[in-house]
Amino acid sequence: MAIRVNPKLIEDLTSFGAADVNMCYHCGDCSAVCVHSDELYRFPRKSMRQLQMGLGEKIDTALEPWLCYYCGQCSDQCPREANPGETMMSLRRWLINRYDITGIAGKFFRSKKTEILTIVAIGLLTAMAALTYHFFRGSIHVYDGENAFLPSLLVHLFDLFLGAFLAVILLLNAGNMWRLTMLKGKEISIPWWLYLKEFLVLPLHFFTQIRYAKCDTGNREKPYMPWIVHLGLMWSYLTMLILVMVFLPFLQSGPQIDWSVHIFGYLATIGLATGLVYFIRSRIRMHYVQYKKTHATDWVFVILLLIITVTGIFQHIFHRLGLPVAANVTYLLHLMAVTPWLIRMPFTKWAHLIYRPLAMYFSEVRRSAVALEQKSEVSFRPVLQTI
Repeated sequence: MAIRVNPKLIEDLTSFGAADVNMCYHCGDCSAVCVHSDELYRFPRKSMRQLQMGLGEKIDTALEPWLCYYCGQCSDQCPREANPGETMMSLRRWLINRYDITGIAGKFFRSKKTEILTIVAIGLLTAMAALTYHFFRGSIHVYDGENAFLPSLLVHLFDLFLGAFLAVILLLNAGNMWRLTMLKGKEISIPWWLYLKEFLVLPLHFFTQIRYAKCDTGNREKPYMPWIVHLGLMWSYLTMLILVMVFLPFLQSGPQIDWSVHIFGYLATIGLATGLVYFIRSRIRMHYVQYKKTHATDWVFVILLLIITVTGIFQHIFHRLGLPVAANVTYLLHLMAVTPWLIRMPFTKWAHLIYRPLAMYFSEVRRSAVALEQKSEVSFRPVLQTI
């Protein structure tokens, strides 16, 4: 089957963050130093080569960019300063765009202006909807219950609707990823039962990100801090997302504290705040190589999450102190950040939460299929020799 070459592939990838691809002359140091690169999945060198050759269709079907956690050792070791780790990060952005059935991801990654204007527009629409409700029914002097400025039940129903819509988009995009990597990209036959056999790989990597913990082969830190912070931020975000989607009426009750629910909110807030401080400090100080270059969407991600965390904290404080007006105003600002944040989820950095564990799962299914085929060939060889 003929493979179409895209001579402008590297140029296109620059808008996703790649800048040094042509510096690579394929010495192989990057793959040699990577603890996760092996005989079946050779990266970053393989991906760098495919980029230079303009093999976009090959990259569409690749899992290698997702198997990289960007510890930065490959970039540290590169004699040409081609920064293969950053290229792999750029490829993940590019693949999010390729999996996306809506085309929105590509517009965000290619244009900082488009992403920011979209966030502002959605935030203003959220404010207009809340103020319209306030004009006809709600009161700025009531935080929850009858005549509340933003009733928890109304916000809860909106969250459920938005969550269901985004879940559908993510599932469709994940299905597109499976089609590209496991159907279009398959080189061997994959029996259906291998998907069942390797299924536990999916929740293992989703909940632990254990592969990231193995990146620190130089024993620089024990435990490896980027993994700890990354995992803590992910768990904190998921906890807060579940609380908001499922337990919002309990969170909004009060002003007395419901410790059965709020304790999880407090822990998640601590995790989010700690992770944000770490990431902002690391990006400013460039403590690790993976923070030396930052795509515009990464800063949008950090700043928007910071606004959400800070407004959420003050909203909670004002409500518990019995200051409904201050609590409602802060809550409105909070929702103006939360709504575009949630809508952006399938199209930006948080999509890693879905695609990376799926890639780990698919890679093990492929690995098992290769092992099965090799075993069959060995078993078949003696039969050929007797004929």
